[in-house]
Amino acid sequence: MTLLATRPTFKARGLIERWRSRLPVSADTPVISLGEGDTPLVELRGPLEARERGIRVFAKFDGANPTGSFKDRGMTMAVSKALEDGAKAIACASTGNTSAAAAAYASRAGVDCVIVLPAGYVAAGKIAQTILMGAKIVQIEGNFDDALRLVRELCDVTPIALVNSVNPYRIEGQKSIAFEVAESFDWDAPEYHAMPVGNAGNITAHWKGYTELFEDKTISRKPIMLGFQAAGAAPIVLGHTIEKPETIATAIRIGNPASWCYALGARDESGGVIEAVTDDEILTAYQFLAKEGMFCEPASAASFSGAWRMIREGRIPDGSRIVCTLTGHGLKDPTTASKLASLETPVPATLEALQRAIGV
Repeated sequence: MTLLATRPTFKARGLIERWRSRLPVSADTPVISLGEGDTPLVELRGPLEARERGIRVFAKFDGANPTGSFKDRGMTMAVSKALEDGAKAIACASTGNTSAAAAAYASRAGVDCVIVLPAGYVAAGKIAQTILMGAKIVQIEGNFDDALRLVRELCDVTPIALVNSVNPYRIEGQKSIAFEVAESFDWDAPEYHAMPVGNAGNITAHWKGYTELFEDKTISRKPIMLGFQAAGAAPIVLGHTIEKPETIATAIRIGNPASWCYALGARDESGGVIEAVTDDEILTAYQFLAKEGMFCEPASAASFSGAWRMIREGRIPDGSRIVCTLTGHGLKDPTTASKLASLETPVPATLEALQRAIGV
């Protein structure tokens, strides 16, 4: 008997295989996966205001996906379905995370990838990922909304497949986060689920996932959805588009969300809110989460920032459970982290100096 014959069969299990019965795929769909999904759901120790009232706060750390953000959930579906339809290339506009995910899954699939970025609006870590994975990047003089408009026009006149969140398969993949959360709670839903809102595809997808579970009686109720935009990029909160959105949270620096109407539907149908949080509130939450072991990018911290404020204001009932989706890893935006972190002056390489430095 050869050694090869004794080896067990290897089966990769990304979210398409994990949730196949709940996704619009068939035996003919060429599954393009990097093992995305099944990200950690971690109960936080704080904040103190929550503990004192029996409110349990959980972080769903989607920065643990292969390219470091939740975008992988939608991209595995969008690229798999694009290949099923015969596409030889994909394209997207991006503030960073979508570009990295698109580049990774296109590379995995062996197809070309075109990325259109708003110049100066994307964190360096995300651009580096995208370049190294072989995508063709074009920077434009404009914002994300201009980039998305151009990419949609490009895909209308070429055989290139659009993989932005306006692609319905992106939403199908991203809804899997609701399945994972409900499963973690023994097929129950938390009372509240909070998330950042940029292009608004994620709140749309979360709500779709929970709604499907409720309609087939897998869960007995749906959570209240809490969406949070950055104050300088809060078109849904203000009720009008923003021509020049500004915020430290680059991933949600969007002035005209593509899934605006669906986000309003999720908010209204769940009895939830979509509110704005300031950059200062985001950075405070960002640093708090890091001390809990959750190193996320600033945009991710918007979910916890908003939930934390609602707890302080007494707007969350005692004993509730809140899940906060952390959409991207902190290494996506190393510039922000480096501005808030610094090393002390080196000390001599002696035990005495080391003890003095740590206060022992």
